Amino acid sequence: MNIAFKSSIKLTNDALQSIRTKSNFTQTPPWNVLFFGTDDFSVYSLRSLYNKRGSIINQLGIVTTTIRKGKLNPVRKFASEHKITVHSWPEQIPTNLNHKPYDIGLVASFGHLIPESVINQFHYGMINVHASLLPRWRGAAPIIYALANGDKETGVTIMRIRPKHFDIGEILMQAKIPITDDMTLPDLHEKLGNLGAECLLHTLMDLPEKLQNAKPQPEVGVTFAPKVTPEFAVVRWDSLSSGQICNLDKAVTGLFCLTTQWNGILVKLHDVTDYTFSDSIFSNCDNNILRPGFVKFHKKMLIVLCSVRTCISVKRVGVFGKKVMSASDFNNGYIKKEPLERRYFR
Repeated sequence: MNIAFKSSIKLTNDALQSIRTKSNFTQTPPWNVLFFGTDDFSVYSLRSLYNKRGSIINQLGIVTTTIRKGKLNPVRKFASEHKITVHSWPEQIPTNLNHKPYDIGLVASFGHLIPESVINQFHYGMINVHASLLPRWRGAAPIIYALANGDKETGVTIMRIRPKHFDIGEILMQAKIPITDDMTLPDLHEKLGNLGAECLLHTLMDLPEKLQNAKPQPEVGVTFAPKVTPEFAVVRWDSLSSGQICNLDKAVTGLFCLTTQWNGILVKLHDVTDYTFSDSIFSNCDNNILRPGFVKFHKKMLIVLCSVRTCISVKRVGVFGKKVMSASDFNNGYIKKEPLERRYFR
């Protein structure tokens, strides 16, 4: 492994030879930066910084989480491949950056509050690449919440890092992109990752002016996007329309599957699409059983009734403990064995 780890949070003799005082910090690129990140979204910005060494970036260091179960996170993996110095969070947080050659701290999808004592030691403070148009979707999962809520546009915000709270700092710049109807989590993640890297470089090209002109976030329009768990993907048939369920499916694609239950058995839904409601599909069903969650096999698909008289189609189903099966196999193995009044996802 080629990662160069710092053995402690104290300064090394080599670092002391690179002292910069507040009075002689540079005003123009290339910058010496310390990058804080952990995941694939972080790597978009990290790679762009690495590729701009010699023009926008002079020295590049990394702070990331420790190795868990022998596995490198994406940022550590990138650092290992490119022989970049790594500080382990939180054991090796640099604590005397006034004596280190870093101009600014850069953050992208780090997921940890950074102490004020660290922020204040960078001459230019710290800035963050956030994957939403703040103040909408503050928090750990802005891309997921934008998709799940059917937003028509989103974007990237470059903002100051402030202590004690996530995503409240002043805005240096923002860039927007549309969310198309066919866009899923992996698609939007990639687009925003690339856009965030582009915006970060643009900010660093004129950093002092961008910082000087930073504006506070609006007080209206604040929403939150906390970290999601598998529970987020559970379908609530009584309260979600077909469109909302399809949005949820797009939001968790590649992360979770939509989840429900069939007579107490955990079921995962695959290949979910919106489906136009038609009385003819349910012609043999009494109105008193046509409630959200009711399942009907139709044209090699499961048609599931949602709220406000809407429907989704499901082409494949995963039953707990079994391989993913076709809608036809689920119909033969499960639906046909139940009377109409028990044919519900719940």
